[in-house]
Amino acid sequence: MKTLTKKTISAAVVASLVGLSSAAHAFTACQVTDIGGVDDKGFNATAWKGVQDAVAKHGIDSKLLESKSETDYMPHLGSFVAEGCDVIVSVGFLMGEATATAAKENSNSKFSIVDFAYNPTIPNVVGQVFATDQAAFLAGYLAAGVSKTGIVGTFGGINIPPVTVFMDGFAAGVSHHNEMKGTSVQVLGWDPSAKEGLFTGNFNSLEDGRAFAQNLYDEGADIVMPVAGPVSQGSAALAAELGTDNLMIIGVDADQYIKDAKNKSVYLTSVLKAMDATVMGVIESVMDGSFEGGLTVGTLANNGVGIAPFHDLSSAVSSELAAEIESIRSGIIDGSISVN
Repeated sequence: MKTLTKKTISAAVVASLVGLSSAAHAFTACQVTDIGGVDDKGFNATAWKGVQDAVAKHGIDSKLLESKSETDYMPHLGSFVAEGCDVIVSVGFLMGEATATAAKENSNSKFSIVDFAYNPTIPNVVGQVFATDQAAFLAGYLAAGVSKTGIVGTFGGINIPPVTVFMDGFAAGVSHHNEMKGTSVQVLGWDPSAKEGLFTGNFNSLEDGRAFAQNLYDEGADIVMPVAGPVSQGSAALAAELGTDNLMIIGVDADQYIKDAKNKSVYLTSVLKAMDATVMGVIESVMDGSFEGGLTVGTLANNGVGIAPFHDLSSAVSSELAAEIESIRSGIIDGSISVN
């Protein structure tokens, strides 16, 4: 396995690689989204930011195809292969099978997929995965420390590993708080042992986000972490109506205080995945010739995952609790605290 790092590329190297001369073609990074679309304010959008950061830094070209259904995956990937994209980035666990098929059928093309790891690895594919359970553990501990009702909740879009890993970490963080503080905070919506819980079955219905958060609130939860892409905006809208004295939201993937500006005041924090950095790292590895199929893993230690600032709700987090979270973060990194 190979862990990718961002590399500094000289202007001369970039010029030769991206074809600034009339004789060479422009280096092109292409992205295929999953059905959440590029404006999901989550992993599709964050991955695309990585592509656009590469465009801004290196003057390369970019192309985007948004999938409306799973039947779009193979045609979109095939289209980018035919167009000669220098690297093709697919986004989401649901694209795992299509990406593997396209890569094996086109061994001269270079691919990278967000939220999927192949075993065995594929020589022309870099999998980008993230230890989001580490960051969600911090969010769970935070939620347990802030909750007034002693009940917190979570729900997902679809029961797949990139979703449930958030929920596992969240539940484990709450459990750790209970063990350390002698509390008995409950987690609704997810049973980490049975791997069963609440799922909307989609990543796009704001109505479902509102309804699922309402159900959890009705059962006593005053903090909810939706792991369902744009669906979470429905939950946030409900929290904005109820007021943060009654319901707070924990976002995922990106800092939802920034992404969901309309409802920003309801976000206690967000569990972050630095997909923009890993996507840009893959693009740069293709540009400088160091690309090698394998795996890159984002962790707390390499800042590939983390939690966002508390922003408008910082007053809800005591200085003692904030210090405990920092201490737990260090413990996870040095191995003295297990998130499992």
